[in-house]
Amino acid sequence: MTRFFSLILLASLFGCQESAPEPTPEAPSAPSIPFDIAGDLTFSRDGQPITTIAIEVADTDSLRMRGMMDRTEIPDATGMLFIFPTAAPQSFWMQNTPSALDIMYFGADSTLINVQANAVPFQTNPTYPSEGPAQFVVETPAGFARRYGLTPGVRIDWDLDTEEAPASETAP
Repeated sequence: MTRFFSLILLASLFGCQESAPEPTPEAPSAPSIPFDIAGDLTFSRDGQPITTIAIEVADTDSLRMRGMMDRTEIPDATGMLFIFPTAAPQSFWMQNTPSALDIMYFGADSTLINVQANAVPFQTNPTYPSEGPAQFVVETPAGFARRYGLTPGVRIDWDLDTEEAPASETAP
């Protein structure tokens, strides 16, 4: 009988032995969403150009909602121009946005109202509001506005490629 219990004990010890975990396959890193460059946008003060960037345009509800989400890389000298149908208070968040951004709000006359600098990646709170009615919003990599001295009063003007131009062809 002792031998029987010894065999059961031995079998249960082998059964309790921790098996080596299966290696988990590494999730492939998602490639960054490429920019769909639609034209160029120039920042200027008193009619003098400050700098020009290549832009992607978000001029529909779905494009504005998507914005810079899931972009792991934002090339230098690029940005996204959000075009709204009318000027109104705007507020952006950073949900699913892995890169810090500068968010610049422009009125219907294309004049800079305010800059929300260095918006924190992946945050839904806080939101980053305009300080007045904005019809245009430009997002760039964080630090861009400071690097070029972009402060209220700066204006934007843009030219879009005619092949893929959204509904609004050029700046007002």
